[in-house]
Amino acid sequence: MPISRLTVLFLLVSTLLLGACASGYQRLLKSTDVNKKYAAAVQYYEKGDFFRAGTLLEDLIPLLKGRPEAEKAQFYFANTNYKQRNYVLSSFYFKQFIDTYPNSEYTEEATFLNAKSLFLDSPGFELDQTNTVSALESIQDFLNRYPDSKFKAETENMAQELQKKLENKAFESARLYYQLRYNQAAVVALTNFQLQYPASAFAEQAAFLRLTAQYSWAKESVEAKQRERYQEAVNFYQQFIDAYPKSKSLKAAQDMYDFSQTEIARLKSVPTAASN
Repeated sequence: MPISRLTVLFLLVSTLLLGACASGYQRLLKSTDVNKKYAAAVQYYEKGDFFRAGTLLEDLIPLLKGRPEAEKAQFYFANTNYKQRNYVLSSFYFKQFIDTYPNSEYTEEATFLNAKSLFLDSPGFELDQTNTVSALESIQDFLNRYPDSKFKAETENMAQELQKKLENKAFESARLYYQLRYNQAAVVALTNFQLQYPASAFAEQAAFLRLTAQYSWAKESVEAKQRERYQEAVNFYQQFIDAYPKSKSLKAAQDMYDFSQTEIARLKSVPTAASN
């Protein structure tokens, strides 16, 4: 299909305009006129061109020290990193802004965006959750400092999402011990999970896995230690059926309970180990 003259003319004009804009931007980068450079950076920022705004502001910030424009420039620079999804950098620069201008009109928003940067940088639950813990700490700090903030609802939703991530991590870590047949470690980890997250969506599964791990641990133990470990399996069974009387795993739990009771009766004549 042939290209019309009008289309060619439009492309030519667009190319010339883009070239002129690029040339103007390059001249700004080399310019030593702080006022002109700052005005252009703000203009780029307000148009949503955060890359160019950020590049200019990064050059300007050291030159604006002591001037009234420095406060806005530093906040805008932090936000250009946030808008470009450079969350590690945006968190760093928002924190720097908060420390430098604790009473600024932008401080509340900077504190929120610092927390949100950490939230968005938080990895999937299967990875190390150090960053997630840091994000939660920053969120709690924000809520403590600004309990009536317009960002409160969003911040609380972020906190809930991060808590769920930590919950998933804790459960999957405990379940991994179970899958690897490290039964003693699984019992400890699953017990800790139940204590830390009693209302978890994984609570029933955790309770059943703990019973199963304890039962398997008892079966694999030397005879002198089996009786007390089967007794603990019986205790876990009682807790399980009390909490989940309609569980789909009741039959399997009942089978483990019955076998444990039989073994306890058989082992009454076997001396109990002095320690684990």
